[in-house]
Amino acid sequence: MRLLFLTVALFLLSYSALAGPEDKIAAAAPSGIVLLLDPEGNELVAQNADRSFVPASVAKIVTAWLALEVLGSDYRFETRFYLDSDRVLYVRGGGDPFLVSEELEQLASDLVAVTGKEPFADLVLDASYFPADLRIPGIEDTNKAYDALNSALAVNFNTIHAVRKGNSVRSAEKQTPITPLAVSQFRARGPNGRGRINLAVDDPAVGVRYAGELLSAFVERAGGRVEGEISIGSVPRHLKPVHVHQQSRPLSEILKLMLLGSNNYIANQIFLEIGAHRLGGPVSLEKTFQVAEEILDAHGIKEAIKLKEGSGISPENQFTTYGLAKVLQQFAPYAELLPKTRGGSRYKTGTIPGERALAGYAKTTKHGLVPFVISLGGNTGKTRFRLLRTIEKGF
Repeated sequence: MRLLFLTVALFLLSYSALAGPEDKIAAAAPSGIVLLLDPEGNELVAQNADRSFVPASVAKIVTAWLALEVLGSDYRFETRFYLDSDRVLYVRGGGDPFLVSEELEQLASDLVAVTGKEPFADLVLDASYFPADLRIPGIEDTNKAYDALNSALAVNFNTIHAVRKGNSVRSAEKQTPITPLAVSQFRARGPNGRGRINLAVDDPAVGVRYAGELLSAFVERAGGRVEGEISIGSVPRHLKPVHVHQQSRPLSEILKLMLLGSNNYIANQIFLEIGAHRLGGPVSLEKTFQVAEEILDAHGIKEAIKLKEGSGISPENQFTTYGLAKVLQQFAPYAELLPKTRGGSRYKTGTIPGERALAGYAKTTKHGLVPFVISLGGNTGKTRFRLLRTIEKGF
């Protein structure tokens, strides 16, 4: 009996050592989707590759590719400032996804340098580039930062990062001043201790007003001041901009940070700009769908990539394996925008309940960096990386 067990064990060890990478992939995830292409587009692995899947945040690769196609890697979002004869300052938001505190500090300094240190009478915020009733499929009315509402004028990803102890609230970031609205919102909805909350929830105006408060605080740091009220309104048609702030980060850098942090807010800000840039403002999902479908159709994958929004938060997004592989072939010149594994592969994860996706470019021994798509059922995300390691070592 012992001899039998030893024989079986040796057989299994021998089989494991001799098994090819395709067999190892099939053994680790027999029902999983795995597609690997060589540099010429030939299939190296095609397991269950005829199935479609929910991409979750892997959809951000498609958004990044579409944005680069329409906007270009050097594109910079703009925020415009106007000043009337009574020194009322108007701000028109342009959907900048990266108006973080460090950006506001530089913006305020440049603004005061142009307009002078004489106090502004009032501050009027114009967020009309995004319709007030805009809602992204999959975004819910929660306090979670990943459910932040998209807006033409929002700061720090339309979230507040703070620390609460009882009624005391302070900023969790040394670069971000605390404002009255931030205090009241975090007292009402923030956790005890440190946390980041979705600012606007179901009222986009809250985020816009907070942007005004934080801008006012940075203007004061720069030597200026807003004397009067902060309100939401429209820029008078006769006014010309006195200052146009261009985002310090080009689109390529924003995309890299978006793909690394998998930020839903950034992804959909960019997604909405794709349509408005080509078809004119205000933004709308319908405009972006139209532009996206034209591009996808030109590459023969209009029916293969179904987008309901640009971040992957909606479970109604649906990709075919080969459709995503075609996008990866087109996105290959920008592979370095994706996070990198220890083995040198470039990747993006996608995670929603019951679905675990991984896609990008596998660093293989024989073929170099080549496109791959993995989608698994279940709730463990480790298997997809084990499959990727098998691909790295076996091809």
